[in-house]
Formats: sequence, structure tokens, C-alpha cells
Amino acid sequence: MKNTVILVGFAGNNPEVRETQAGAKITSLSLATSRSYKDASDKRQTETEWHRITCFNGIGKSVAQHVSKGAMLMVTGRIHYTRWTDQNGTERYGCEIIAEQVDFLAKAKEAKPTEASETFELALAE
Repeated sequence: MKNTVILVGFAGNNPEVRETQAGAKITSLSLATSRSYKDASDKRQTETEWHRITCFNGIGKSVAQHVSKGAMLMVTGRIHYTRWTDQNGTERYGCEIIAEQVDFLAKAKEAKPTEASETFELALAE
């Protein structure tokens, strides 16, 4: 049996890197995937789902260095379910994708300077 998932979507945030007590680095980010469908009234709808992506080792290092919010990625990995008890004693459940491969499909679009920022930059140059 195999637990494999392939997601193609856009990074919802810049990657966050944290370190465990043992010194291992973990890189996390959110990934948005969307699907279009027609509802009962034949109107086009879009549904977006958010996925938590966790990267370890070299994959995490590459993602941290090269990915920014808005980048299009293809993540191949496995689904991992977690269960924990929060501070209030409530049992919680979560789901994340442990990345085994991340392909960079497109960089995030760079924001075009607004007219106001262009005016500001010209004023500084004078």
C-alpha cells in the first residue's frame, strides 16, 4: 500500500523555518489549490482548499531559499495525520503533507510599482 499525494498550487505564505530541540530544521508553508465546478443553477464556482506542507532536510532548505508567497509549486509527498491535546485538555486533530519532492513551477509575480511609489522614487532621485 502507498500513501502518495500530488498537489499543484500557489504558496500562501513565505516559508517558515523552525528548529527542533535536536537541531533538525523544519520548513513549513501553506499551499492553496483550487477547483472549478458548476453549481445547481449552472453558475461557475471556484473552491479553494488550503494544505499545510512540511519539508525536512535539503528539500526544506531549497524551499526556504527559493519560494515566496504566490509561487506556483508541485508538491509530491504523503499525508500525515496528527492528534494532540491542547492546553484546555481538548483533543485536536490535524493533517499535513510531508513533502518528498517540491518542483518550482513559477516564481511569485513581482508587484508592479504603483504610481505613488514611482513618484516617491523620482523625488528621492532628484
